[in-house]
Amino acid sequence: GGEGDGTIKFWNSNTGSLQNSINTGSQVCSLLWSKHQKEICSSHGGSENQLSLWQYPTMSKIQDFKGHQARVLNMEQSPESGCVVSTSADETLQLWDMFGSSAVKETDMLGMNKFMMGMPESEHKTMRFTCFLLV
Repeated sequence: GGEGDGTIKFWNSNTGSLQNSINTGSQVCSLLWSKHQKEICSSHGGSENQLSLWQYPTMSKIQDFKGHQARVLNMEQSPESGCVVSTSADETLQLWDMFGSSAVKETDMLGMNKFMMGMPESEHKTMRFTCFLLV
């Protein structure tokens, strides 16, 4: 991956040989393996600034998730559900129902509250949250 490459590559760590290379069509910023499904999420920069969900091992694209206005820098999945939080250069966090759970659980929102409780109050006002539920 990388800014100019736009690919996700799979390597055999024992032999060092390239197993698969998928052209995503845009800058690859991060990858996240689902904790509960055989799926991978990639985050991107470029014209779309999207998250893309891929079926593993076929690497067929399931869906693009759009909403950020700048490059998506990082992602993390809730340990209890398919909820994913993404961070972007547009200075927002967005929550996505990415990996097939039917709703963002209350515990996920409590976790976000605990995250914010560790921040100075002045920073709470500058953070924007958007929650996307895809059913």
